[in-house]
Amino acid sequence: MPPTPPPRVIYWFRTDLRLHDSPALTAALDLHPSVLYPVWTWDPHYVYRARCGPNRWKFLLDCQSDLSASITKLNPKSKLLVIREAPQTLFPKLFKAWRITHLVFEKDSDAYARERDESVIEEARKAGVEVVVKMGRTLYDPEELVRENKGKPTMSISQVQAAGKSIGGIASPIASPTWLPDPGETDLDDIEQTRPGTEPDLNSGVRKGSEKSYERLAGPNGDFAVPTMEELGLEEATTPHRGGETVALEMLSKILEDKTYTATFEKPNTAPTAFDPQATTLLSPHLHFGSLSVRQFYWGVQDIVDAYKGKASQPPTSLTGQLLFRDMYFGAQSALGYSFAQTYNNPQCRFIPWHLPSRISPSTNLITGTYLIDSARAHLFFLRWKEGRTGFPWIDALMRQLKQEGWIHHLGRHAVACFLTRGGCYVDWERGAEVFEEWLLDHETACNVGNWQWLSCTAFFAQFYRCYSPVAFPKKWDKEGKFVRRYCPELLNYNHKYIYEPWKAPIADQKAWGCLIKGDGEMMEEGEFRVYPKPMFDFAERREICLKGMKKAYEVGLHGNDPRVLDGSWRKLFEDDAEGPTEGESGLPGAMVEDEDVDNDGAHGEESALEVEQKKMTRGKKTVGGKNGHKRDASQTTLDAMVTRKKKK
Repeated sequence: MPPTPPPRVIYWFRTDLRLHDSPALTAALDLHPSVLYPVWTWDPHYVYRARCGPNRWKFLLDCQSDLSASITKLNPKSKLLVIREAPQTLFPKLFKAWRITHLVFEKDSDAYARERDESVIEEARKAGVEVVVKMGRTLYDPEELVRENKGKPTMSISQVQAAGKSIGGIASPIASPTWLPDPGETDLDDIEQTRPGTEPDLNSGVRKGSEKSYERLAGPNGDFAVPTMEELGLEEATTPHRGGETVALEMLSKILEDKTYTATFEKPNTAPTAFDPQATTLLSPHLHFGSLSVRQFYWGVQDIVDAYKGKASQPPTSLTGQLLFRDMYFGAQSALGYSFAQTYNNPQCRFIPWHLPSRISPSTNLITGTYLIDSARAHLFFLRWKEGRTGFPWIDALMRQLKQEGWIHHLGRHAVACFLTRGGCYVDWERGAEVFEEWLLDHETACNVGNWQWLSCTAFFAQFYRCYSPVAFPKKWDKEGKFVRRYCPELLNYNHKYIYEPWKAPIADQKAWGCLIKGDGEMMEEGEFRVYPKPMFDFAERREICLKGMKKAYEVGLHGNDPRVLDGSWRKLFEDDAEGPTEGESGLPGAMVEDEDVDNDGAHGEESALEVEQKKMTRGKKTVGGKNGHKRDASQTTLDAMVTRKKKK
């Protein structure tokens, strides 16, 4: 019998953009391959179907470029091969063209990723290609967590700790490889590219030019280069934070040098108002993209805690505790799949009749990425929250930091999430999660959705009466308002007495400080003065309305998979005038409302507040308000076009 030829391996990079501590890459090298192709497939799902703004795209491109350079350092003949096609259609072609024997990749428990990977594994089976999958994204395999949690989603940190004890210890990190095999021939001339459909493109609203990343299979120059922001039709990022394994390891090393900080870190005691530098590690984006190994982080911290002579912090508030929280969310997501990311049909998520409910597909029971407007006022609240013009400086500063930098402190995230949902606006948490999905550098569905459910008190946490005040809470951390002055510069000269409540300042002082408090944030200047908006509501009043609504919803006690939620008959359990779309005794599935009838010419009669707002947000960039006023450019604010208004009665 002739000897078996050595393996020809594709290593498929995804959320593991690093060389250090990569169990899957180690497994690929243990095969002793004759060739190793380091491949990234440019998956159209993430280009078109997942919300992502310029900041996170730039962070990804940084990570890819850094990884490619590191690969080339180990082998000058190799690099990261970015191939512009969906993996489901690309891999069968590569298996044949490159005579592949093995496909190796890191396990991904995200709902879409699992579905995609099952498809690719089936194509590999048909082609006679052996697939090797290793876990490395989290401390524990999410499926093992669920299995040890009696098959249930991990909904508390104690459940993770108990399941972890049954699974066993967390493995030590693996050293980076010192060599990589040649990639072999990479000619793609005989492969016909399967171009993806572009609709719906959830990112169309952030593109400033046409998206061209699929014009050629190996990139515009045929060299498998990392795409550019220009190819994606995006403007350059505004975040100061850079991606890549090199940066991540340098950041981790610097953090671990401060042994007292590392050993005594308690996340609730870190300041959400700190910005130069921030009070937490800011390593979460690197964990998401895999430019930093979660085990490298865990053991780097744990070794210092074990050797620390003083009183070290412990989970859940410690640094290692934060990683266990991350595993908790991944375990919950693994158990629930797509349903985890929504209320409808989710057995773990409390049903609250929020304003601006998601549209649900009757064929899949999944949210569609669109939403319905049951209240023009609630929609205005949402738009002003998103754009940082609520009139509450603490909330506005946080949202502006998020949009500009792609990151805010976890207590800042708590504050803005509480404000949008149960603490002020009573808007569906799914709307907030979508904004975070677009803007956060560290967005990953498991943690983003889990945190929004926690802060809206629909899952993981139930003390809905504990609300964050947009005035009292930031005063605890920053009496002088330095954070607000940094991100709301129009308030730079305000006395600290009024920095969180500028509407209370006398008009004479407002003029002396160069900023008038008036309007809704549309007007940026009036004559010689800058303008900051009035509060969009009385917070104490809105808080009571929200608490009343939450109390009623908790008394009713429905979850997302209740038959009455599924068929819309839940409404008979709420008064018609209750907060949210509660009218009647039956309706569409979930909290959906009927579409608004629109005349052929698009007219709706008398303009609603929502229509006025939409006109403001779609004016030309040069719009100026009268002789003395300068209005916000249309480019400074975005309106998600995927909305539907409630039918008029």
